Amino acid sequence: MNKLIAVLILFNLFISASFGQRVEDFKLIDALSGKEFSLNDHNQSKGVVLIFTSLNCPFSKLYEERIVQLHESFSGQGFVFALINPHVAVEEDEQASNMKERAAERKITFPFLMDDKQVVSKQLGITKLPEVVLITPSPTGHSIAYRGAIDNNPQLADNANIKYLENALNAIQNRRNPSPASSRPVGCNLRSLNF
Repeated sequence: MNKLIAVLILFNLFISASFGQRVEDFKLIDALSGKEFSLNDHNQSKGVVLIFTSLNCPFSKLYEERIVQLHESFSGQGFVFALINPHVAVEEDEQASNMKERAAERKITFPFLMDDKQVVSKQLGITKLPEVVLITPSPTGHSIAYRGAIDNNPQLADNANIKYLENALNAIQNRRNPSPASSRPVGCNLRSLNF
């Protein structure tokens, strides 16, 4: 009985730590504009959608068009979108010039941030690419409203029958908490820097 109680307590601690996790402000450089992007600059938004991605990951490439479509649908409703590349200092062809080129090809018009020291990726516990973190501002700071996959079918957008990110954005738009608040991301492993 004591083991069961201990397991339940640990489970509850894990759940409460995972959802509603506070997020510290960060500053990253946008490869497209050269300007600094700060989380605190978007305190008036309904939410900030951070999508961790890379240029070389096949899963990331499969989602680029869907991400652009989500941006087109929700940016006018008070949501801020930003791609974050944690592989900038890991792979040679993940540099700012390559990111600009990809953005032009895919008509990406929102920030494409360089997490060259993987500070934000580590802060948010990113393990896969692409992985989404939807952050909502409040008077007491920023917290994670949803994290995980964009949808449940990386290969074929038309076959995705659970659109996790879209559902989370709609929930926030309707002043509800996203449900589910997390899902398991599927994609390429985040490659850590070797210092």
